Amino acid sequence: MANWRAKLINEPVPLGSYPASDVTFLLKDISEVKLEKSVDARERAIQSGTHYSEMLPVEQQPTDDYLALYQDTLQQSARKVASAVGTTAELIRHKKGQNTVLVSLARAGTPVGILIKRYLQDIHLMDLPHYSISIIRGKGIDENALFYILQKHPGAKLQFVDGWTGKGAIRKVLADACRKLEQAYEIKLDDDLAVLADPGHCTDLFGTREDFLIPSACLNSTVSGLMSRTVLREDLIGPNDFHGSKYYKEWLDQDLSNHFIAAITPFFGEVQEEAMQRADDLLAHPPEVSWKGLQDIEAIQRDYQMADINLIKPGVGETTRVLLRRVPWRILVDRMDNPNIRHIRLLAEARGVPVEVYPGLSYSCCGLIKSVKGDAE
Repeated sequence: MANWRAKLINEPVPLGSYPASDVTFLLKDISEVKLEKSVDARERAIQSGTHYSEMLPVEQQPTDDYLALYQDTLQQSARKVASAVGTTAELIRHKKGQNTVLVSLARAGTPVGILIKRYLQDIHLMDLPHYSISIIRGKGIDENALFYILQKHPGAKLQFVDGWTGKGAIRKVLADACRKLEQAYEIKLDDDLAVLADPGHCTDLFGTREDFLIPSACLNSTVSGLMSRTVLREDLIGPNDFHGSKYYKEWLDQDLSNHFIAAITPFFGEVQEEAMQRADDLLAHPPEVSWKGLQDIEAIQRDYQMADINLIKPGVGETTRVLLRRVPWRILVDRMDNPNIRHIRLLAEARGVPVEVYPGLSYSCCGLIKSVKGDAE
């Protein structure tokens, strides 16, 4: 049995635009490495077998119109986000208690983890440690980051945090990773995943199952502490390293990461009572984890004869990302007048992507990525 307690892991370096009191990024700084590929080149590479974690999308700065949409969405949904944060935080408090470490899954989980940390601090005077670590579909979780946390906080309970669920792929990667850790190192971790929104019905620890736009899904690094997606490549990441990420310091003047947090936190006192009541209800009547969302995705795969299920991205957050940084084929929506998809329709129109109604969908919408296999270079 390998002795993970004695393993020497490189200490984290300060990264990101959040205050150190909000989060510690357990990521290796690879800011100097050129990893970005254009949307088309990256799509061809992914669909030809290159793993998505070996390269990065070119991070475009949002247009003025899109920034206006983000600000409008944030203004409209700040209280709803705060209520979902409060409910999730109350569930964590009841289930895990004081001796808990928040472990956000970079990068969509990072702002959510900060909000949960702030809520527990503001409302219950609980100052929980909070780390952001990498988890990668097809490659697993960053074990060095987990070893580091467990060495620093012996006996603590870990609570994994993400932004939302889609078809539950990351939830499954997390469950597999926890099983492997127990088999290899006798480390037993709860693989439950706390999210703000669970439209995929993949977890019982959520703020809501409504598929609404969490405004942080609109933007990339500029709402995630200026950090890139995480990278895992053998030539860049050594045996004692954390997974890698780039810190885009050059965009500090466009950074909205702390602005997003500051827009939500003032509502915590206002939503506390409803959050506590909602959490009590969920604890008294545990919700079913039915994976209904995945069943919908499998039906879409059949109906649209798509060879690769990974080209279907469910939920408002993932559909937004498809339209921002992938090659979209079409967008499916539960109904055209759903207020949660206003920005989706705007983005789809701007990119000339057809929008179709798919009745009975668990999600507000799904983004279908164009298959580019066989396309000419």
